This record gives sequence, structure tokens and C-alpha cells, in this order.
Amino acid sequence: MATNKLLCSFRIIGVFSIMLVCALSANAQFLRTSYFMEGTHYRQQLNPALTPTKGYFNLPVIGAVNATVGSTSLGYQDIIDIIDDGDDFYKSTDFMNRLKDNNKLNVNFSTEILSAGWYKGKNFWSFNIGLRTDIGANLTKSMFTFLNEMDAIEDNWRNSNYDISGQQLNINAYTEIGLGLSRQINSRLTVGARVKALLGIGNMELKLNKIAMSANLPTDQQINQWSSDSYWTGSSADIAKAQELKAKLDNYHANLTVGAELKSSFKGLELKEEEGKDYVTDFDFDSGKLGIAGYGFGIDLGASYKIMDNLTVSASILDLGFISWSKSSTKIASANPEPIDIKGSTYANMVDPANAQSSVTNALNKLQNDAENYMDLVTQGDVLNYDMLQLEVGDAKESRKSRLASTLVLGAEYGFFNNKLAVGGLYTTRFVQPKAMTELTFSANYRPKNWFNVALSYSVIQSAGKSFGLGLKLGPLFVGTDYMFLGKNSNSVNGFVGVSIPLGGRKVNKQG
Repeated sequence: MATNKLLCSFRIIGVFSIMLVCALSANAQFLRTSYFMEGTHYRQQLNPALTPTKGYFNLPVIGAVNATVGSTSLGYQDIIDIIDDGDDFYKSTDFMNRLKDNNKLNVNFSTEILSAGWYKGKNFWSFNIGLRTDIGANLTKSMFTFLNEMDAIEDNWRNSNYDISGQQLNINAYTEIGLGLSRQINSRLTVGARVKALLGIGNMELKLNKIAMSANLPTDQQINQWSSDSYWTGSSADIAKAQELKAKLDNYHANLTVGAELKSSFKGLELKEEEGKDYVTDFDFDSGKLGIAGYGFGIDLGASYKIMDNLTVSASILDLGFISWSKSSTKIASANPEPIDIKGSTYANMVDPANAQSSVTNALNKLQNDAENYMDLVTQGDVLNYDMLQLEVGDAKESRKSRLASTLVLGAEYGFFNNKLAVGGLYTTRFVQPKAMTELTFSANYRPKNWFNVALSYSVIQSAGKSFGLGLKLGPLFVGTDYMFLGKNSNSVNGFVGVSIPLGGRKVNKQG
């Protein structure tokens, strides 16, 4: 089935995705729609200075669960088709027309295992233990074009010119243990910070820097015809035939160039090599051996300033930090095999018109053998395969570091009717891999009581302006989304749910 072919093509990528699904729930660990909802503490995930009206204790695990799937061009149904066994979805004209040259895909998960916050004088303290994961990928349109055009006719492989370079996958997964402090400096200024100890679960960078193939080769039918005794007359006319074939052979060629690199830090991951081969032929992951593969540190910083009674501005920078991955859990592999370079001149030079039939037959036999080696690599039905990549494992000489996906947040809100109604604008940029994601969100918020807040938001960029967000706090329950699911062509979809027990300590001076 065609989809199975695509999944097989990305078996390497799939191994790492399955590892994470089996290992944890996982970091867009915030909801933009909650930013101006004073009654909810979840907005502290976007800015540690934005304290809630009361303290809280989140129920374990289900206290805060967030999941986001977003793409620059692929819709919900496209992603399902890729994962599921769809009917040759990449052959659809509509699907191909939706693709951009580079198609970014981000999948982010987070969950709080344990978290709480409480007031102590002018200070608001918070503590959390959570799991975080970011998965980012870049898929080029040329890859789907390649699948589309090469799926049906084998002879297409003999006359092809494809460059499917640029595929990329990035994964970062870790446990976060955080301690936060927010303090009201005066009636207008509040500042906050959260320091975080990080326990690295896994990190991976896979880059297919170069996969390019180009070929102009004769068909088996042509080779059989020119090698047949019936083609040759045994007369002087064979000289002209040999010269004609020599010119044709000179124009044939086949080239394959591959370049890739893999950096992975996961306990339980093994790169297998078959006997007699000095490159990776399989990946094996034992989830039972999953453990701490690295340690790191992070910090969030934020501030909120009330310019006037009804106008408040705020800013924060989140996830400034890094994780250092241990040498023992790190695997390094690179693929730079000798390129295949079949030159027609090699076979043309073997042709001797004075000895036409035998010299042409020898040249064709060599060409056919060399062409079969090329075809064996490129016609396995995969975009990539182990024999094509030839990833060679190298020793990790030292530990490696990866930075966190930092986020810049800027916000402004204006309140009405004693601050029970507010409108706001929020700018965020998350510096994820392979490319940063920027969003601009506008929202309207109704917050008459601490136990009841509702917000309606509209995010302009990631959903191409084709979705809206909604947030609702009703007693201990909070649910929300920045991108409402509106059908199979939704580019971005997310959901947030949290259940918490309110604690005492309502602030005397309410702030936005």
C-alpha cells in the first residue's frame, strides 16, 4: 500500500516518534488564550509574573495536560492519511497543491505530574514537576513529488532527476522540576521568575542534508535488442551500428549522492549493524532501559506593569537554558558514502567498431551490471533506506548540549467595567526546530468571578486566520484551545485541560 511505502521510507523517523509515544506524554506547555484570564493560574506558564487571584493545587497528572499539532501546510486529514493507511493520498492534486516547498510540522505535548502555588505575604510561590516534549519536522514537497511520479512506472527510475534533500527531524524530551517566585514590587509593577532543574529523557537531530539522484539509462528491452545476435549482420554495416551505439552509450549516466547526520541521546537506543556491513542496518529501542540521559538548567523571567488603572503591559522570556547529554547515552552517525557516478564514456570507450558485436555486448553487460546496482538502491520503494544512506556509527568523544526551545512573550490588555471585561493582544515567538514559530493572538475576556472566567481568542498566523480559540474556567475545571478543530483541513489544532483545587490567599490588590 502506498502509505505503508511512505511509512517504510521514514522508518528511521518513525522509530524515534514511537519511542516518545511509548515513553511519555509530552512542549507548547502553555495556552495563549489563558493569558488574560485572571482567575486561572495556567497563564503563569506564559509569564511567571502573572499571578492568579488564588493559590492552587493541581490534581496529579490531569492537573494540566496540553497537546498541540501544527503545520504550515498540512491539514488534519493529511496528517491522518500519512499515519494511517490512506489511499495514495500523495497522488491527490488537492494534496499536492496545498504543499509548500518546505512543510513544517510541530507536535508538542506537556503534562504536570505535580504542581501547586500559594501566597506568602506579597510573594506568590509555585512548584511543579512536569514532562515536556517538542517534535519538529521539515518535509519537502520534492519528496512527495518523487513518490507521486516514481510510484507507477519502473522505467521512470531510468530517466529521472530528483533532489529530495532537506528532510529534518528534531526531538527534545525532558522532565522539569521548577520553583517559581512572583513579587508585587508596588501597585503597578510585578516581577516573577522560575528556575528549573531538567532531567533529560532524550534528544535527537536527524538531517538528510543531501539525497539527489539523476539518471539517463537504457531500458532492459533496448539492452536485449542491442545484445541479440539478430541485431548484428556480420557485415560492414555493423561498423555503423557500433558507432551509432557508441554515441548513445556516451550520453548515458546515473548519479546518486547522499549526505546525512544523526545525533541521538537516548538510553535504550541501539544502532544495529548486520554482519559484513559497516553501516547501520536497523534501529532497536528498549523502552525498559529508558532513563535519565542528561541534566540541565532553565529559567523563566517575566514582568507586568500597569501603565494606568485599565492598561497593563507585560513581557516574559521562557525556557532560557540547556541540557547536557551524557557521552554514554549519545550515539553519533553520519552518512557520506562514495557517490555513485556512472559515466557513459566508460562504456563508449569499450566499443571497438572493428570488433562491433563482441565489444558492444561487453560494454552493455558492464552497463547493465552497474545500472542494476544503482537501481537496487533507488527502486526499493523507499524515499530512503539503510543501504542508500549507509549511516556509519562514530564514537561520541564528549557529552553534547542542546538548548531549550525558548519563547518570547509580549502582551497588552485594556480593562472595562471595573476590570471584569478586558481585551488584549499577545505576541509569542517559540524558537523551536527546525524553524521558529511566531503567533499574534487577540482576545476578549470576561472574568466576573474568580471561579468563572471565559475568553474568546483569534490567532492570526499559525492557523492562517482560519480558526479561533476558547477558554473556560468553571470552578476547579479549566478547558481551552488556541486553535479550534474546524474540520479536516485545519492546519493547527490544540487542546488544554486542567483540574485544580483552589487554595486561600486572594490578593488584596487585583492585578492584570
